[in-house]
Amino acid sequence: MATFFSRIAVIIPIFFLSLLGVSSVGINYGQLGNNLPSPGKVLNLLNSTKFTKARIYDTNPQILTAFANSNIELIVTIENEMLPVVVDPQQALQWVSTHIKPYFPATRITGIAVGNEVFTDDDTSLVGYLVPAVVSIHGALAQLGLDRYIQVSTPSSQAVLEQSYPPSAGSFKPEVNGIMWQFLQFLSETNSPFWINAYPYFAYKGDAANISLDYALLKPNPGMVDPNTKLHYDNMLYAQVDAVLFAIAKMGYAAIEVRVSETGWPSKGDPEEVGASVQNAEVYNRNLLKRQYSNEGTPLRPNMRLEAYLFALFNEDLKPGPTSERNYGLFQPDMTMAYNVGLSDLGTASASISLTSSGTKAAVIEYQSLVYLMFVYLLTFQVFMRRRPY
Repeated sequence: MATFFSRIAVIIPIFFLSLLGVSSVGINYGQLGNNLPSPGKVLNLLNSTKFTKARIYDTNPQILTAFANSNIELIVTIENEMLPVVVDPQQALQWVSTHIKPYFPATRITGIAVGNEVFTDDDTSLVGYLVPAVVSIHGALAQLGLDRYIQVSTPSSQAVLEQSYPPSAGSFKPEVNGIMWQFLQFLSETNSPFWINAYPYFAYKGDAANISLDYALLKPNPGMVDPNTKLHYDNMLYAQVDAVLFAIAKMGYAAIEVRVSETGWPSKGDPEEVGASVQNAEVYNRNLLKRQYSNEGTPLRPNMRLEAYLFALFNEDLKPGPTSERNYGLFQPDMTMAYNVGLSDLGTASASISLTSSGTKAAVIEYQSLVYLMFVYLLTFQVFMRRRPY
């Protein structure tokens, strides 16, 4: 490892890092409940809470119709079981023609998630369909003139990583490397993001004796310093994201943007689900929203805002699994708050929210950007000749 980092000596220009203005915040809108409000009521709720981006787990025509002519940007999903079907370009064209074209552009569909957590799905045969499916769906969008407006990707879980600590050690599991390489090439050539479902809650629940709750909840704490990069992390979410960035860079695609497609904290759990409580859920989501409205990036990419979608909008009573799975919502099905994260205050307060003084932050950003550029050069050089076609 020491040899690896000692070889970093050259800096090359990189242009994708830019200081962005304050952007909107996303929310995951699941529908696994028998008592959820109508899509029209959900739209009114979103408009009242400053969320202007949402992700759904299908292409529910009622939602796509209700959200027409609104300011809500939508990511829709092709269910996992459909991947073997849409690998056929004609089937992909039929799918886009049926599920996307009739609603766009009145409904602001900005992304298509081809499956969810396919790389780690229990059905291991699905991953073989992933890259052909994303290529076919993108090709169908291009054929209909929609590829300029709608990105294609797939959300992955943190379990796709072989190592994630420290962040600079981030690497993908060997068994997914071949397909991951092809997938990353697709993302690079189509300028699409890598979506990650990142949950500090799972890490804390699994090792509460050794992980600081404040670190997991994005509260003030001493944090940790990556021994290889000397970058300081004051929360686990950013460390998780940077581990993914390092894993991607080691495969030669350092310019790909990573976005958080899901993150959240349950307000209730079974007795063995350590940390699942209303208080912790409120703290985590409130702190995350503050950082989103403060336009923060991760230590590795401090001047590129980290886009994140909270999980989830509602508590969903039909979700299988432990109690926590049914208690991630910011809202109850009757649209009352499960707890108060201050949505009515965060938007207007964003200009005054600052976790670092402006002078100090500028110096830190300059230094951290320098470190990142050095890593980009070495990692890109090492793998430049090894790229494979998809």
